[in-house]
Amino acid sequence: MPKTSSPFLFAKAVAVAAFLPTALLGQTPPPPPAPATPPAPDYTLTANVGLFSEYIFRGLSQTAGKPAVQGGFDWAHSSGFYLGTWGSNISWLEDFNLYSRSSLEWDFYGGYKWAINDDLNLDLGTLYYLYPGKKNPGVVSANTWELYAALNWKWLGAKASYSLDDYFGAQPTGRKTDGTWYFDFYANYPVGETGFAIIGHYGILNVAHDGSGNSKASYNDWKVGGSYTVGDGALKGLEVGAYYSGNDAKKAFYTDTTGYNTAKDVAVVYVKKTF
Repeated sequence: MPKTSSPFLFAKAVAVAAFLPTALLGQTPPPPPAPATPPAPDYTLTANVGLFSEYIFRGLSQTAGKPAVQGGFDWAHSSGFYLGTWGSNISWLEDFNLYSRSSLEWDFYGGYKWAINDDLNLDLGTLYYLYPGKKNPGVVSANTWELYAALNWKWLGAKASYSLDDYFGAQPTGRKTDGTWYFDFYANYPVGETGFAIIGHYGILNVAHDGSGNSKASYNDWKVGGSYTVGDGALKGLEVGAYYSGNDAKKAFYTDTTGYNTAKDVAVVYVKKTF
């Protein structure tokens, strides 16, 4: 007589069969862990180069209506410290018969940025404007050293600069002009994610021991325009833009020996690349 299987043994066999795939699955080696994200570098180094139809600085032409090639390098540490240098061709020192040979502005700057939060930062620093070349007899050096403080919020900012030297060699009353202030209010408003931005600026120059009448060196200046920056691809970081610049400076004081009014209103177009 054949032996009858026990109901208990049958149930046990079914349970084992059901558990077996799960047990085998549990023994499958886990996938390898994702590679660790490398830590962010302690510093960044960037470079920039640009071509401008004219070099305008604080509302005044530095190249008498001619184009300018500009560029520089910036080093920034994760702690907030930064250093940089920047240069451009100029002609105003020769145009005003101040230097017999001078065609370069070479700037050096450094400072510290405090990130108050994701949208707000405070920037304190110093900037030295160097003008290599040969001064004509009796001319005050155009080299200028400034201290500055800026507060930036998203796309808005305000900056105050204070001169420790004669302000670019200017002495409208024959007295030193160290202690000159320049106040800069600026905006660079991004238009959504399009890469376009609206540019705006208003500046106030208060020259120490200023002159009066046609010899008055102080003035206000402004500019408005727009830009487009390529966001990706081979041309990433390329910026093209245009703006209109004006001021209320005295024409007599800012007209050079060639008869060019460096304070006249002007439209500027440019293209520059950041690497």
